[in-house]
Amino acid sequence: MRLFTRKEKRAEEVSFEHALLQALLAKTEMTKDKAMQIPTVSGAISLIGDIIASTPIKLYKESIMNGEKETKEFDDYRVTLLNESTGDTLSANEMWRAVTRDYFLGKGAYIYINKEQGKVKSIHYVDEKNITIQENTDPIFKDFDISVQGTLYKPYDFIKILRNTINGANGESIVSENDLILSVAYNALKFEDALVRKGGNKKGYLTSEKKVTKETIDDLKESFRNQYSNNAENVIILNEGLQFKESSNTAVEMQLNEGKTSNAAEICKIFHMSPNLLNGSSATIRPEEEIQKFVKLAVLPFMKIIESALNEDLLLEKEKKSFYYAFDTKELLRGSAKDRFETYKTAIDSKVMTIDEARYQEDMKPLGLDFINLGLGAVLYNTKTKEVFIANTGTSVDMENLKGGENFETKS
Repeated sequence: MRLFTRKEKRAEEVSFEHALLQALLAKTEMTKDKAMQIPTVSGAISLIGDIIASTPIKLYKESIMNGEKETKEFDDYRVTLLNESTGDTLSANEMWRAVTRDYFLGKGAYIYINKEQGKVKSIHYVDEKNITIQENTDPIFKDFDISVQGTLYKPYDFIKILRNTINGANGESIVSENDLILSVAYNALKFEDALVRKGGNKKGYLTSEKKVTKETIDDLKESFRNQYSNNAENVIILNEGLQFKESSNTAVEMQLNEGKTSNAAEICKIFHMSPNLLNGSSATIRPEEEIQKFVKLAVLPFMKIIESALNEDLLLEKEKKSFYYAFDTKELLRGSAKDRFETYKTAIDSKVMTIDEARYQEDMKPLGLDFINLGLGAVLYNTKTKEVFIANTGTSVDMENLKGGENFETKS
């Protein structure tokens, strides 16, 4: 029985005096606003949002011409709504940044489609906090209404961009899926803030060789309260016989910076990005390669979700057979100039591309060089006239006549 009594007594002696220990043991309910106070979270969302907002969205039309599929860019007024003026108080740039925040930190991003006589007049971002989903109870034939401050709307009235959704109505945020790591990072910031507000003064205690009066104790408490209030000038004068002894740092306090770095790296995993993109440190691989990895792993999947939502909600049923929205990612994925030109050189030497096709990829005017080098450094094939030009003899051969078995003459 004594053993059990000792254990119970030790449990009662656990102290919650340490600010960080209280923060870690107490459950913190994470919200979108709290998550955005974590630099790694706000930095990652800002970076992704900037890329999404700066990448143009285009409308394409697929058709069959001479038995071959042909895709052309289609000029449409809805493209202007998505890239420039939405018809709302938010510009398209601001709207996509808000969409990114709601997609990762809320239940999803919702854009109202304002129509007049079946034509889209404007699009309006709606904060997910103002959205309430009213679902039916059928797990197979799912259906729902969207309530905005008591007014009901149908699902087709909104463009819905949802993360990890299982019902098509709302998604799962990183705040709810990763609340533990976000709570640790947030509480570490709170603890650091508490240290700063105390002016960086360390905790400690007073020792006295003789009994101290209550009046002296009250004066000392007031002096220390002022000292820890981070005011400009505060001086504590200790009476004779009083000594201040600083309490040593705990292991948790000494490893605070190390913990912040570790937490930042864990949060970066949520966004499929390297911490080097946010902290500016030198990466183990070239910066261009690291950015390309980030774009492919984090940005492109998000773009595909947006494209799918636009194709579902912003196209008419008759348009869905041949039209589709897509981000123009050519500039985003083209890589560094050195990598691009090495690729062009390899393609030209391999007879896969012409010089003008390479120039087209760089948005440069063609030079009229419709030749493919067939080898030996002196034989060129004109893809338009179907002629082979032999540079060292100054003659050309008509390949069409050659294929037909007809007699032909070389042209000089």
